[in-house]
Amino acid sequence: MFTPFSDTRREAGRAILLLLALALFGCTRSANPANAPWQTPANGQTAAPDSPPASSAQPEAAPAAYTPTPDPPHDIPGLRQEAEEYVVQPGDTLMRIAQHYNVTVEQIAAANDLPNPDLLEVGQVLQIPAPPPLDTGPGLKIIPDSELVYGPSSADFDITGFIRQQGGYLASYREEVDGEMLSGAQIVARIAQNYSLNPRLLLAVLEHQSGWVTNPNPDPAGRPYPIGLPDPRREGLYRQLAWAADRLNRGYYLWRVEGIGAWVLPDGSLVPINPTINAGTAGVQQLFASLYSFEEWQQAVSESGLLATFTRLFGYPFALTYEPLIPASLVQPELRLPFPAGQLWSFTGGPHGGWDSGSAWAALDFAPPGEAAGCVQSDEWVTAMADGLIVRTGNGAVVQDLDGDGLEQTGWTILYMHVESRERVQTGTRVQAGDRIGHPSCEGGIATGSHVHVARRYNGEWIPADQPELPFVMDGWVASGAGTVYDGYLTREGQIVEAYGGNSEINKIQR
Repeated sequence: MFTPFSDTRREAGRAILLLLALALFGCTRSANPANAPWQTPANGQTAAPDSPPASSAQPEAAPAAYTPTPDPPHDIPGLRQEAEEYVVQPGDTLMRIAQHYNVTVEQIAAANDLPNPDLLEVGQVLQIPAPPPLDTGPGLKIIPDSELVYGPSSADFDITGFIRQQGGYLASYREEVDGEMLSGAQIVARIAQNYSLNPRLLLAVLEHQSGWVTNPNPDPAGRPYPIGLPDPRREGLYRQLAWAADRLNRGYYLWRVEGIGAWVLPDGSLVPINPTINAGTAGVQQLFASLYSFEEWQQAVSESGLLATFTRLFGYPFALTYEPLIPASLVQPELRLPFPAGQLWSFTGGPHGGWDSGSAWAALDFAPPGEAAGCVQSDEWVTAMADGLIVRTGNGAVVQDLDGDGLEQTGWTILYMHVESRERVQTGTRVQAGDRIGHPSCEGGIATGSHVHVARRYNGEWIPADQPELPFVMDGWVASGAGTVYDGYLTREGQIVEAYGGNSEINKIQR
């Protein structure tokens, strides 16, 4: 199990089969790492108001050459019209059930006259109400997909230099994260890398919500919650930005697979999603749907909302488009299982979030040999799944670039997570398939036992492990999902290994 953010509770919402669409969208502009003007100068910077939940600035007129990519309407799920019954299962919580059905805990509690929503019994029958929908959301495209992911369009963006140039509160901000004092720029960079999100989008959201990027003296009362989520468990820039990043990813990847038909607002109201928006816009709409009433949400996703803020900071977002992020002809390079030949490891986690619960189900988990349970020190080795360059290590993570250009924003990359700092490979090391990476552990997040978590990205986009057109294949073992997070299988030549969170004959696998 992998939850990289210690204050984040794993969401177990609708059984999301995150099958990444590989259709090549029509292009308004083609770019490549050799000639793309990835960085644009800031336009007309002005100090933001003390507390700007919405920008009063109007976006620049969209350049004719950079009109948003047209997307065919998505075939999204219809909204539930009638109440449904649900039988409580082992491990259920009311929050988990509410997320699954796109309603609030309060609505279920009221419909079932529950005196204590924290007490459920296995086998208990609940009535799940169907909340009345609001008007369909707008079709305005806010950002291209490439401005949401940590991909090629962000490769030349200087986070530290840009923040310093703006002269806002963020430039002098400091916060302790995991025992280390980080600057505001370092926090933005860490969230961008871990969640694989474009730092420009993170900065635009932060500016839109609190003015921290350009205003040196934002409202002191709102400083603990710069994204606008008044949750004592998520005080400070790091926790606020991590929560926002997970919501952005959730909207993006659910929209990719046509896995959601409406946004749920904090009061339980449903906003049917306009089927013509793109995935990047869906990520933005999901974030603001988690914060605002319907009227406030409409403003935030309008032309005078985040789009205006982004344009003021970075220029018109669709002028930065990099397409296609995922080429139609893409194939996975040859990969090995992440441990030495001849050893019997356990397949402990089927497809689940690459980083936190909002991202695509890009990851698989493997635990080392032995009967020891829990977070124990292991002398077994995690090994490289392919040839490539180690471009980042730290806090349990090792990132390997497979195309050798030294950038984790471009091409194929592999994330190895929960790799112990002891004897861990160093950044800048070129490794070959089978070389030692480090020891499996629980470092870098919440885990129930020592293991390694591996996930794929291409051009910054998390690639689902159960993607039929682009399956996660290691030594001929093909990953597949069972429709529920962490459930799944590895199959090779008629052999089937089933994911199981422990030691069992059904989950043993060997290279």
